[in-house]
Amino acid sequence: MSARTRKFFSYYKPYLPLFIADVACAFVVAAISLALPLLAGRLTQGVLAADAPDALAQVYTIGVLMVALVAVQTLANTFVDAHGHRMGALIESDMREELFAHYQALSFRFYDEQKTGALMARLTHDLFAISELAHHGPEEAIIALLKFVGAFVILLTINIPLTLVVFIFLPIMAFYAVYFNARVRVALRRSSERISEVNAQVEESLSGIRVVKSFASEAVERKKFAEANRRFVQSRWDEYRSDAYFYGGMNAFTQLLTLAVIVFGGIAIVDATLTPAELVTYLLFAGILIDPIQKFMNLSRLYQEGSTGFNRFRDMMAIMPEIEDAPHAVDLPVVRGDIAFDRVSFAYRDDGAQVLKDISLDIRAGETVAFVGMSGVGKTTLLSLIPRFYEVNSGAIRIDGRDIRDVTLRSLRGSIGIVQQEVYLFAGTVAENIRYGRGDAAMDEIIAAAKRANAHDFIMALPHGYETDIGQRGVKLSGGQKQRLSIARVFLKDPPILIFDEATSALDNESERAIQESLEALALNRTTLIIAHRLSTVRSVGRIVVLHDGGIVEQGTHTELLSRGGAYARLYDIGLEV
Repeated sequence: MSARTRKFFSYYKPYLPLFIADVACAFVVAAISLALPLLAGRLTQGVLAADAPDALAQVYTIGVLMVALVAVQTLANTFVDAHGHRMGALIESDMREELFAHYQALSFRFYDEQKTGALMARLTHDLFAISELAHHGPEEAIIALLKFVGAFVILLTINIPLTLVVFIFLPIMAFYAVYFNARVRVALRRSSERISEVNAQVEESLSGIRVVKSFASEAVERKKFAEANRRFVQSRWDEYRSDAYFYGGMNAFTQLLTLAVIVFGGIAIVDATLTPAELVTYLLFAGILIDPIQKFMNLSRLYQEGSTGFNRFRDMMAIMPEIEDAPHAVDLPVVRGDIAFDRVSFAYRDDGAQVLKDISLDIRAGETVAFVGMSGVGKTTLLSLIPRFYEVNSGAIRIDGRDIRDVTLRSLRGSIGIVQQEVYLFAGTVAENIRYGRGDAAMDEIIAAAKRANAHDFIMALPHGYETDIGQRGVKLSGGQKQRLSIARVFLKDPPILIFDEATSALDNESERAIQESLEALALNRTTLIIAHRLSTVRSVGRIVVLHDGGIVEQGTHTELLSRGGAYARLYDIGLEV
């Protein structure tokens, strides 16, 4: 048994009693399926022997017994369908939680190269296929195997020559089924890939719906979606066509086998080697023999879909988080806020060009430092290295003299507050979004944080104040309002180190002045790092660091840098807006 197979069956462990009950009911279903034709044969014998004294009583007895067995079989089938599906859904749920937790652990570099829609397909389409295999796989395999072996043995006991005629059909049917099953397998794999493409296209288009509408590009998006959808439909058509050939052929073989049994059975009756009652029983068991073959083929399809989904699931789980706690990592103690970059270099790809080159910089606890430079120079990247959103390629970053790779991610990131360039708010209320800064915050603390971010007044003007639902990604708020809520989250978190990445870029001049006052108050006695969108916002900052071509070219106060006439002065002269 391969490692992946063992891993698959390990998901049954929490539900072992349910699994055992499901398998037991599958045994009952298969056993009764074999018992009913035998009883039907006995009943037929009783009917044909109607002149026997106890024939009618025997018919009644067998009839009652058959009804009782059908009732038991119905109950067993109901359990298999209901609780078996429940078990599959629980296993699917466990895998989904495991995969979602794994997504949370992966680094920014991973998401830089992935499409959200494709990742969602792993959580939905792939795991549903696994669920179907987890539920139907064991029970259908048991039912099919027992029915096939049992029916074949019983057919041999009834009439060996006639069974040999039946056996001639089986290899032909198996070869036919395997051939078209292989075609279905290829189509299924292609279909899984293309539904991921469709999901990715939908996610991208709907996420950017405002950009789409602003450029009147609905027709372009429809065309792109239609092409992805057409490719998916083509793969499904290949699958359905192979399915049609498979089921059509199997039905034809079934009919031919039944006709062969009737013809050769009739000959056997004429030759007195088979009785009419035995022929009835034989026909019933011949039908049972065909059913497992079809079940095996259905199971093969389930296996292909489920194994493809499970392989994609395991492939994703095999992607190790690029950034995780070291074995010896400890919690970061109470942070003063000293930050040191020691010859730090970074590239997004191991074989790519370096974005940052040999950066060395010391920042004192409580100091406010602004980082400026043209767009793409590496300002955001540099500060993203501090909370370890990306890992340095060489060099080290230290907080209070401790290498950040030697402390736990949770304690490191818990000591840093970030207002990012792209504001992201979650669906829910205003209060819920601010509370994201600290999950146990009381309402009065939320309100205090909103006031410090100059957000309280506009919040109270909303229909339901702090309980107003802001919609998906905060679509019911303006850009400035969303930015102020994101700043309020950081006020609530109240960390010793602050990073503001274009923190006021979405605000009008009046709002920006109000936020600047709040940021200055928050920055007192905290290490504050600012990525400047406009040089006018950092004139009063104690130190300005100028980045160019992946390195630090100069640093100092606004006045000092202007007087030098260097890179900063040139940026100031052109009115930096990056």
